[in-house]
Amino acid sequence: MSILPCPMQLLFLYGQPATGKLTVAKELAALTGYKLFHNHLAVDLLLSVFDFGSAPFIQLREEIWLSVFTAACEAQIPGLIFTFAPETTVHPEFISNTIQTVEKHGGELIFVELTCPLDELKRRMASESRVQYQKLRDLALFEQLHAAGVFSTAHMPRPALSIDTSIHPPAGAAEAIVRELKLQSPSHLANP
Repeated sequence: MSILPCPMQLLFLYGQPATGKLTVAKELAALTGYKLFHNHLAVDLLLSVFDFGSAPFIQLREEIWLSVFTAACEAQIPGLIFTFAPETTVHPEFISNTIQTVEKHGGELIFVELTCPLDELKRRMASESRVQYQKLRDLALFEQLHAAGVFSTAHMPRPALSIDTSIHPPAGAAEAIVRELKLQSPSHLANP
């Protein structure tokens, strides 16, 4: 008896800067066995050559994201976690392109929103955990960008689940995602 390949499931975690996307995603990857492709893998690569928000940065960032989604689908990777901070330098059609890419390959895309009160986001902004990757750490700049609406999530699809990370610690948030979305490890998905 042959095992049929399982279409990829893409967990798309999004939220404002400092909501804990990467921290929760790491916990989620440990619980599910899903691969983790976080936002700063592409962003930091491109920042080594291009300024943030420059035309080549924006174009290549989206190409990298979509290329990885396509290749993961084609490789029949059962589960992938992607972290994303909506902001105005991302092309408006990126979300629809992502949906189209995953669905074209028979995959499933699940949006999960991480939220956090503004005061807590500001407190987290200078956290040492944000140093490893070139994350926004300048509180004054964050406040300026936030006030200008740069991090609005209004254009994002309705999430399957929304979690306040000021209430749920990272492990608890990951456990809630697994429980509420009834996620199973990829080994279980590939071996029905």
